[in-house]
Parts: sequence; C-alpha cells; structure tokens
Amino acid sequence: MPETWENKPAKRSQKDVEARWTKKHGKSHYGYKNHINVDRKHKLIRRYHVTDAAVHDSQAVDELLMRGNTASGVWADSAYRSADIEAKLKARGLTSRIHRKGKRGKPLGKQAKQSNKTKSSVRVRVEHVFGAQTNDMGGTIVKTIGLVRAKAKIGMKNLAYNIRRVGQLHRLNPLPA
Repeated sequence: MPETWENKPAKRSQKDVEARWTKKHGKSHYGYKNHINVDRKHKLIRRYHVTDAAVHDSQAVDELLMRGNTASGVWADSAYRSADIEAKLKARGLTSRIHRKGKRGKPLGKQAKQSNKTKSSVRVRVEHVFGAQTNDMGGTIVKTIGLVRAKAKIGMKNLAYNIRRVGQLHRLNPLPA
C-alpha cells in the first residue's frame, strides 16, 4: 500500500492488501484461489480452502484431506507431487494417485504417460467443477476486497454449485416411488 494512503481511509478501503499476484500459463492473475476436494463419483465439493492467488496448490493439501473420505485414493495433478505430500498421504493411510512429472532432459516414459492418462480420467471430474463455475456461474472473477469476503463469496459459489449438482443427480437418477 502506498505510504501516501496511510491517512486516507477512503482510498485504503479500495485497496485489497490481502490479494496477491500469480502467473499461470504465462498470464498474470491477481486475487484469490479456490482449492477443492471433490467426490469423484458424484462431482460434489466435499471441502474447499480459499487462499491468495500466490499460494501454491500443494500448500493447501492439508486443508483438503479428509479422514471420512469414502475412498483411499488421492487424485491430483503433478503440482501436488512431492516427497513431503507423499509422506503425509502414507501417514494418513491414503493412496497417492498423483500425476508423475518429467524432469528437464528426462521426459516421462511410456508407462508413466499411460499411468497419467488413466489418472486423468478420474482427475478431470475436478476440472468439470471449475468449468461449470467458470462457464455457468459468472466466471472466476471475485469482486470483493479482503480474504474474508473472498472466502464468503467463493464458499457461496461452491454451495450453489453443489445445490445445482444435487438437482442434476436427482434428474439423472430419480428416487423410486
């Protein structure tokens, strides 16, 4: 925040000092990030965690893991792969289904690529949630100031998504009369 704004509450109230910048696919983004845990069978959001945009996905994994999860597998993209996360999953009795990633000068082998492809068929269910929120629910822009308000707005969007998804599930599989 500029020092000249220190005694100007009207200007300070318009400056989001909790949001941060990040870069994704060469484009810069400012704001907050919605990290989610999704039920792979029904595509319902089971847990979410909101952070500023600069927080790496792997730093939110502790907030997303659940003891009462019905499955023992954790499906995630390669951003979540690290020795630390693998150890956390093992300690909790969870099976890692995290994508493998190649290294500079040492690309993935045929078997690892096939394994990632198989994992993608499950992991894509999370991407469907973000796609629905982006395309059908007003996009990804959060026009709030402050982390507390961003958490509330993103939480409401996640709740609205779940309500809509439950309606879809009931239409697809109506309860017997």
